[in-house]
Amino acid sequence: MESEQQIEQIREQQRNSWNTFSPGWKKWDTFNMEFLRPMGEAIIKNLHLKGNEHVLDVATGTGEPGLTIAAKLPDGKVTGIDLSEDMLLIAHSNAQKKKIKNYETRAADVGDLTFKTQSFDAISCRMGFMFFPSMEMAATQLYRVLKPEGRISMTVWDEPEQNDWVTTIMDAIKKHISLPAPLPEVPGMFRCSSARKMEELLALTGFKDISIQRISSTVDYESFERYWEIMLDVAAPVVAAMSAADENTKMMIRQETEKSFLAKNKTGEAILNYSALVISAHK
Repeated sequence: MESEQQIEQIREQQRNSWNTFSPGWKKWDTFNMEFLRPMGEAIIKNLHLKGNEHVLDVATGTGEPGLTIAAKLPDGKVTGIDLSEDMLLIAHSNAQKKKIKNYETRAADVGDLTFKTQSFDAISCRMGFMFFPSMEMAATQLYRVLKPEGRISMTVWDEPEQNDWVTTIMDAIKKHISLPAPLPEVPGMFRCSSARKMEELLALTGFKDISIQRISSTVDYESFERYWEIMLDVAAPVVAAMSAADENTKMMIRQETEKSFLAKNKTGEAILNYSALVISAHK
């Protein structure tokens, strides 16, 4: 278990990182939300919403899937929470653009929620759980604020081998930059890729009827240049690693990434694969 000091340090790192990258997420919001849409749809399907629920959308980022859920709740509402105030500003703006009035945002740490016990009928979390400072504290808090029989559904990234969209560039970086091996207690893309460990964590917290599915498909970047630009705008681990490289190393990484990208698209496409776990349970 992480110490309070470690958790606070990770929390601040996460907040600063997502605030820093919020302009990139705003720039590529349409692309990213289309990429992640199938995961949001899977979450919504597994929540079995009737239309009058109060849903907590955790790590709401620029607003999804919370905004889509809110649009499906004529007599309900969604509270979207995130560590990043700057991401929440984008979410609020997106809600206004879509004229969705039953969606509200709040800056909050999932490991230390101030909501009353049993406040929410359902909880959604798309691609956020692996970045929480303490997954145990997060699971405990989410269980607490969920009403009895309430449902939770989340998605996390599957194993690296199933996610070319990020490993194509990260593998190239690793060939030229020495990166420390990810620690299990530290936030990272594939921290939740073990279905067994996720099931154990939720069961230990008290959740019941835990189901885990896989959702796999591809994402079209249209060109290598567009892929490269997107990854440097929105992928924090990529930028963090590249910031330590000199210009020559950066050039070699780009060449290596392009070589790998084109090898996976021999007939001219710009497509990479992804796979996610869809994890659902109830209290």
